[in-house]
Amino acid sequence: MKKLSRKKFFKGLAIGTLSIPFVLRSCGGGQYQAQQQRNLSGKFSEEFSWRMVTTWPPNFPVLGEGCNLFAQWVEEMSGGRLKIKVYGGGELVPALETFDAVRNKAAEIGSGASYYWVGKSQAAAFFTAVPFGMNAQQMNAWMLSGDGWKLYQELYDGFGLVVIPGGNTGVQAGGWFNRAVDGIDDLQGLKMRMPGLGGRVLAKAGGTPVLLSGGEIYTGLERGVIDATEWIGPYHDYLMGFHQIARYYYVPGWHEPSAELEIIINKEKYEELPADLQAIVQAAALRMNHWVLSEFEARNAEYLQKLIEEEKVDIRHYPTDVLKQLKIFTDEVIEEITSADPFAKKVYDNYRAFRKRASFWADSSEKLYYEQFTG
Repeated sequence: MKKLSRKKFFKGLAIGTLSIPFVLRSCGGGQYQAQQQRNLSGKFSEEFSWRMVTTWPPNFPVLGEGCNLFAQWVEEMSGGRLKIKVYGGGELVPALETFDAVRNKAAEIGSGASYYWVGKSQAAAFFTAVPFGMNAQQMNAWMLSGDGWKLYQELYDGFGLVVIPGGNTGVQAGGWFNRAVDGIDDLQGLKMRMPGLGGRVLAKAGGTPVLLSGGEIYTGLERGVIDATEWIGPYHDYLMGFHQIARYYYVPGWHEPSAELEIIINKEKYEELPADLQAIVQAAALRMNHWVLSEFEARNAEYLQKLIEEEKVDIRHYPTDVLKQLKIFTDEVIEEITSADPFAKKVYDNYRAFRKRASFWADSSEKLYYEQFTG
């Protein structure tokens, strides 16, 4: 047998060509094999089949694709011990019944956005998007390195759910309109698809927020159920064909400077999993969290150019005075919510304190960079 040099041994460990199981088998194979047999005959051989319901249309670009990838990653990492079948909105349950379906065990796991569930708790909106609030980078920092995820889970504990961050859209576009928005009065009487806190702000401005799932928006706008819509950004807006039925495209998305998405799991079903499968589910969800934002950044840049150059879309900036008034309305909405709901106040106070620290740093980094070194 050819002698393995010390140098080659450590090189193999570093690049992954020499695995720990190989070393264990070489050094004491019988003991290793016995342990493997115990694993295969015990808890680690148990298999699970889950159903995943989503608020997104079946195989929907980025959002639905992310769910498909999540299921694929879980199956690969678990060696097939946990298989997840993904159902788009309407395939197993209606899109906006995802929360209750997972809570009531009609499905084990789901994907959506917390602001769809404000009827359950007003605090839920803060975990998706706050108008004029944190961007995706800051939201991820609050979730993963601040108290965001802990507070999120504290809220969902009351519903028997486990929650994991599962994507972010980044800064969204402002929306599609068939009439110009030259002043705040142009929002009076406007029926606009806009969920979450942004919808509450629109109502303050005299508009009527309408909650529609992604699969219902085009038809609603085409048939006059709504007068305007926001959705996500250039990539999805192009694919949805909004430029064919709406005249003006406004930016920026003041209502959603980021939109955190979620993976929700029935807590009892989650706790039935062995610890390693729980860790795999979390790892796959956080990988999805990163992939979704990266995909949006790449695709939105590409499709904004298409909308401008190929479709000749009239892209407009919201007037400064409109944004200022919407910010005033936002502060009023948040005050109303937090004064009536102690947990919502607890969440928002934490959110605001984190944002203040994050903004202090951003003013000397991101903001300064964009103002002086891009173009």
